[in-house]
Amino acid sequence: QVQLVESGGGLVQAGGSLRLSCAASGIILGINTMAWYRQPPGKQRELVAHISGGGGAVYADSVKGRFAISRDNAKNTVYLQMDSLKQEDTGVYYCNADLLRVDHSWSTYWGQGTQVTVSS
Repeated sequence: QVQLVESGGGLVQAGGSLRLSCAASGIILGINTMAWYRQPPGKQRELVAHISGGGGAVYADSVKGRFAISRDNAKNTVYLQMDSLKQEDTGVYYCNADLLRVDHSWSTYWGQGTQVTVSS
């Protein structure tokens, strides 16, 4: 069964750092774009950053210069290093990836979400 499993969320003070990880498991023939989204309390889910198979990254304006997305293709894993965290970064963080399945079809998968809470 193909799935994305996230880890690394938690409670941190403003100005602190957290590193999120998301690993794809199961029989996967390939991975294209991987991304992180977040859903602040009472708001819609929004894109935080995405990274292509070649490593090109794009960030939301609100996190530029503070967050860094990276991937380890050998481990089928995407990371999100979050520095200088602000209270407005609080929310549930979801990873997302386009995976090539054994039937040679591409499908988009979501992780279960991990809570990030930034306190003052």
